[in-house]
Amino acid sequence: MNRFWGYFSAIIVAVLFGVWITLDKILLNYLHPLTLAAMVYMLASVFLFMIRFSPLHNHILKIIHRESRVKIKISRRNYFTLFLTALFGAFIGPALYLNGLNQITAVNAAFLTNFEILFIIILGILFLKEKVQLKDIVGFAFLLLGAIFLSTNNLQNLTFDENLFGSLLIIVACFFWSMDTTLTKFLSDKRDIFFLTGLKCGIGGMILFTVSSYLGLSFNLQLDMLPILLCIAWFCMSFSVVLIYLAIREIGSTRTGSIFSTSSLFGAFIAFIVLGEPLKITQLLFGVLMFVGILILYKDGDLKSNEELKLS
Repeated sequence: MNRFWGYFSAIIVAVLFGVWITLDKILLNYLHPLTLAAMVYMLASVFLFMIRFSPLHNHILKIIHRESRVKIKISRRNYFTLFLTALFGAFIGPALYLNGLNQITAVNAAFLTNFEILFIIILGILFLKEKVQLKDIVGFAFLLLGAIFLSTNNLQNLTFDENLFGSLLIIVACFFWSMDTTLTKFLSDKRDIFFLTGLKCGIGGMILFTVSSYLGLSFNLQLDMLPILLCIAWFCMSFSVVLIYLAIREIGSTRTGSIFSTSSLFGAFIAFIVLGEPLKITQLLFGVLMFVGILILYKDGDLKSNEELKLS
């Protein structure tokens, strides 16, 4: 693969995540957020392992890893990193996000996902000692301003109610997903990508299943809703986790994160079209403001190379 496919993979992930938000909102009418997350990640794990042990596995890997340097060995340290990505990205992240999505509109949730790239940049500043420029502060301010207006209904509701709490859950979920994205770069050069992603989804799904069972939550779902669940697990989730690995390997975690931020616009428009949720001009303007903040953060194009895999 090459850099074009890295960018292409990141764009596809952004679209899939936008679809995922809307479909999840539909199923939250029938399932508790934790049980929905458990079922999605367990089914995704099963699907990825089916590919892993299918006769087509090696042929698919040859296509995916063409022109790329990959490593076969998976060390103990890699497994520990994988466990952390599963904990952050396949357990805590989706658990918080779906609980938040259950309390706010899919349109607002989509726009608030822009916080993930903000957290990725902050992690780079804190742990990789990246310098903060004036433009970065302006970008941060745009993101924060947009998030405040979206989560408080244009400053009309400043009380700590369900809407604000749901927005905060979304933002915290983005923090854990940013840690997942940052750590995934250390695994993106491995050859057995279906094994790693299948195991990651399986670990997260099993933890979610255990917690849901302990809380006595129901896993019953109407039969006519099953195609939506399978679409989320086998199409949106399974393809996304694989494509994220490929995108991070080819273009780095920061570029991947910046392109993924466009999922907020895809998600908002899909929710507007499919769910009929209101998309006010003010929501769109503040969503665009957050997106402009992201563009400001990446202005001048001084991102590190993919080989360095550092955050700008």
